Amino acid sequence: MKVEDLTCFIPVGGVAKRLRPLTYDISKPCIRFMNRALIEFPILALASQGVRRFILGEQGYTNYTDLFDQFGDGAGFSAKYGITPRIHIMHQPNMDDLGSADSYRLNIEYYDVEGPVIVVQGDNIFDMNLEDLMRWHEKKGALMTIALFRTKNVEEYGVADVDSEMRIKKFIEKPTPEKAPSNLINAGIYLLAPEVREIVRGDEIKKILEERKRLDFGYDLIPYLVEKGFPIYGYEISVWYDVGSPKEYLRAMVEILRNSINIVIPEKAIQLDKKVWLQEYGNESNKIKDDVLKKYRDNKIIIEGAALIGKHTRIGEHTVIQDSCIDNYCIIGENVRIERSAIMDAVKIGDNACIVDSIIGRKSIVESSKSNSTYIGEYSVIGNAVRIREGCKLIGTKVNPYLTIPPGMKYVNKYIEDYRDVVQLAE
Repeated sequence: MKVEDLTCFIPVGGVAKRLRPLTYDISKPCIRFMNRALIEFPILALASQGVRRFILGEQGYTNYTDLFDQFGDGAGFSAKYGITPRIHIMHQPNMDDLGSADSYRLNIEYYDVEGPVIVVQGDNIFDMNLEDLMRWHEKKGALMTIALFRTKNVEEYGVADVDSEMRIKKFIEKPTPEKAPSNLINAGIYLLAPEVREIVRGDEIKKILEERKRLDFGYDLIPYLVEKGFPIYGYEISVWYDVGSPKEYLRAMVEILRNSINIVIPEKAIQLDKKVWLQEYGNESNKIKDDVLKKYRDNKIIIEGAALIGKHTRIGEHTVIQDSCIDNYCIIGENVRIERSAIMDAVKIGDNACIVDSIIGRKSIVESSKSNSTYIGEYSVIGNAVRIREGCKLIGTKVNPYLTIPPGMKYVNKYIEDYRDVVQLAE
């Protein structure tokens, strides 16, 4: 088995409620993460090691249109990252599936994939040596090898019960720590032998589909294969992030900024410090870039820890940025403080605003002034194209896209879904 023999399958289903309101109007794999679409991370991790065929198993209109419009057949992605020969991205036809494994079944048949398949999730970020994984898979004679990640927070995941040879005996879903058979969780990465295609064609799998109206990898297919005695093995990986909630999103961002994995920045970038990058693009952004550079070197902009600053982004004097990402085309005022936060593209933040442990969606405006500053913190998430007037205080609060928050409003642990909530949920 060689890396170039692999086809990558990425299931994309559901509505990603835990990341609302970021996913209110966009597919989860397409949300901005470190100044690019989230799904670019797993695709690049595999493409850089030689995988050239990708199938996106999209369920639903938004998932399909967002991914198809952004990635097409993969030519643009290949050019962006300098991948040669280019990758080829295929998309799920307009066929309804009943879960991630059913989507795999439908697409493998439709595209007639005869070789091994690597399954990854579009919202996961990982660092994994494919050749080592394949050697392990072949050494064990595995039908399926499942990537496992060691964690203390077992309550949120499927936990593997493995023997001394790493053969999987079963998974226990979301156990309490005292009932967990190990601290190895299912990372959602599966290396499948070609024989799996024949198994999912079989009558027993069809019966499961008919009875449960579902065929999911974690809940259905893997338990079935283990119970039937097929050789299913675990393979431990050391770097893995599940970007499934605002808290995990920001934790992953900060750790990656601090070099937990190597960052590949497609556009030309200047490394101001060991962990500080300033993106640039062509001559038209040089004036803005030079202004930011001068302020940084003159200590008129303070960067603490790590930071990634996008192209065409303006930053006012006496602003402090700590362990944060600021995307392209942003305008950041003076005396602003941004800590452990993600500012997506085309955001405008007024003077003296303070953003801490929060995510600000695309094209949003945070108004603020010296006399009436705005504070957003404690894992607040602001959707796309939101306008927050000056003097507001949002703590642990989510705001759906396209809403306007009037001046001086305060919210604590609220979800503002519509204009009625803007008034009714204020303190």
